[in-house]
Amino acid sequence: MTGFLGVQSSLTGRCWTGPSIEQERCSAAMEQATGLPPAVCSVLTRRGVEPQEAEHHLLPRLRDLLPDPMSLRDMGTAADRLVAAISRRDRIAVFADYDVDGGASAALLISWLRDLNCEATLYVPDRIDEGYGPNAVAMKTLAQKHDLVICVDCGTLAHEPFSAAAGTDILVLDHHLGGESLPPALAVVNPNRQDESGELSYLCATGVVFLLLVEANRRLRGQEIKGPDLMQSLDLVALATVADVVPLVGVNRAFVRQGLKVMAARKRPGLVALADLARMDSAPNPYHLGYLIGPRINAGGRVGKANLGARVLSTDDPHEAAALAERLDKLNSERREIQDRVYAAALEQATQRGLDGPLVWAADDGWHPGVAGIVASQLQEKTNRPTIVIGLDGDSGKGSGRSISGIDLGIAVQRAVSEELLLKGGGHRMAAGLTVARSKLDLAMDRIGELLEKQGAANIGPKDLVLDGVLMPGGASVELIEQIEDAGPFGAGAPAPRFAFPSVQITYARRVGDRHLKLRATDGFGASVEAIAFGAYDGEIGPTLEAHNGAPFHLAGRLEVNSWQGRQTPQLRLEDVARAG
Repeated sequence: MTGFLGVQSSLTGRCWTGPSIEQERCSAAMEQATGLPPAVCSVLTRRGVEPQEAEHHLLPRLRDLLPDPMSLRDMGTAADRLVAAISRRDRIAVFADYDVDGGASAALLISWLRDLNCEATLYVPDRIDEGYGPNAVAMKTLAQKHDLVICVDCGTLAHEPFSAAAGTDILVLDHHLGGESLPPALAVVNPNRQDESGELSYLCATGVVFLLLVEANRRLRGQEIKGPDLMQSLDLVALATVADVVPLVGVNRAFVRQGLKVMAARKRPGLVALADLARMDSAPNPYHLGYLIGPRINAGGRVGKANLGARVLSTDDPHEAAALAERLDKLNSERREIQDRVYAAALEQATQRGLDGPLVWAADDGWHPGVAGIVASQLQEKTNRPTIVIGLDGDSGKGSGRSISGIDLGIAVQRAVSEELLLKGGGHRMAAGLTVARSKLDLAMDRIGELLEKQGAANIGPKDLVLDGVLMPGGASVELIEQIEDAGPFGAGAPAPRFAFPSVQITYARRVGDRHLKLRATDGFGASVEAIAFGAYDGEIGPTLEAHNGAPFHLAGRLEVNSWQGRQTPQLRLEDVARAG
């Protein structure tokens, strides 16, 4: 089979695939019906958008896409209990996971309660000392001092811990994969319960919390009480939706699009402080959420105090926000150093074990469990295989896993728990956490590998580079890029559009730092496009293009707007290169 533009093996070893004949036909029909640029039509048709749906897709509105909260099981019970807690002035505790989704969920709930003059206790478990999710000691302690405990982004599998909190009402607002039975809670609102339809399975926990608060506001209105303005909380929902890498489909598209607008208004002190520390000098976009703000919030749970993320997101004091953000920024720098060391060691170990099996894994003493998930993601990107990375300490180890499209890692981990090969574990299709006894490490990894192999994980080759079409340098403009971005947001479940610039010549190439390459390419007719290739010297792209000798190349990557000193220009974020002709 011939690759797109004839590229079967690029400089990174990938086959390029482009639009099918059917997609090209649909794109032409959409162009004729809508008058949109061909590149935009190509992006929309690849995502299955029909011409009559194009306008609504480009302008996703929350009121059109928001599902009925009551479509989720236990929603009515949870909303009634929350409203009752407000009217009775119950003592409320929020038990949250230590990642961005957990922190944003907690901040959303705490801020909503505060607007109704209800203060809640925040509890975030320590990743190393307590591990993921509710534990019996913490739940028993909280139950002694609170009338209601709300678990966000966790709790669906917490049977034993909830039993220790008997006598106190517990609400679970989660999205992780449910088991065959539910824990002893008053309500478990989770689109990934076994008895749910799965239609809202793409929501993150913060999205579930938002739906609960929509329903709670509705019930408050029935009592002639005005609830808080939830539209101003969409910045938190957008942040969690992107950072938790859930699919950007359905209402998630509206959450992110509207949430970015709210964030741009700079009204939440914690996000303002984090954005300034990250030197964000343009309007926020999904990249900023996933790669600049998200990692800083996560740093507290990974290598610092677990509740810092939720606190920075929930505070309304700019001075406290600045101090918390500063701590998180320093922890994030520390996290990067730890991560780099663990990744190098994990890659070496995994390579020795083999990178072509159904599961790529690595484990060792001294590896900080707080960076296991990030390192697993790096290994997954490099190998295109499900991965697990474990930090061992004494008789056990704690780790994280990341999967690839079409392979459900969460269910494999749950199966290993049921077979008593893991001490603890859970997650969803694309990510999982686990605790394993050192004595059963090899057995557990072998078993998870077997389960993943049955799903086809061993038969997946190098990841193809999927392209939405071709562009010429003269066609790349700021206006076109903005129109393409309107088809977003892009991320998990909605890959960013990538285009090929065929048979261009390099007119300028300069190494930037140790690993990156800045270049300019022309079509030979006077038009050119600027490009930046990050990590180009980690492989063949940098050396090959720097020594181009006038040879033609096909360039491929994502278009973006480069802002510099108040001037905006189109730029190609170069991801792959192939020799032309």
